[in-house]
Amino acid sequence: MRNLDLTPLYRASVGFDRIADAMDRALTSDLAQTSYPPYNIEKTGDNAYRISIAVAGFAADDLSVEVRDGAVIVSARKAEEEGERKFLHRGIATRAFERKFTLADHVRVSGASHVDGMLHVDLVREIPEALKPRQIAIEKLDGRRVEKLDA
Repeated sequence: MRNLDLTPLYRASVGFDRIADAMDRALTSDLAQTSYPPYNIEKTGDNAYRISIAVAGFAADDLSVEVRDGAVIVSARKAEEEGERKFLHRGIATRAFERKFTLADHVRVSGASHVDGMLHVDLVREIPEALKPRQIAIEKLDGRRVEKLDA
């Protein structure tokens, strides 16, 4: 496996620790990670996203969506069924799962819905006013030295 040296990133930038950590996590994660349940991540607007997870066989009460440590954690646990059911063929998996999606800075979960066997988690990026671009006024001086007076 190749190692990626992020030292130049740390030398030339300030405050990108989280991005570097996310890259490190992605590069060292187990490649044999399960693909259950299948999911989509889509961009639904300029600052809006949606995670859609196929949760066939799960009721809304069996599902949990939690935001913790900068990540959305979706988990499901099927409630115990009363009585014995005999399946001739069982193709719909209802095994418990937990999926974790790391969120970027200033992204928050705006809601979740369970529709037609799909769990939709809506996300929105809200950039704080202090981080939005702003125009700085340039003072025009007539060449004389300007001294500030202490009040």
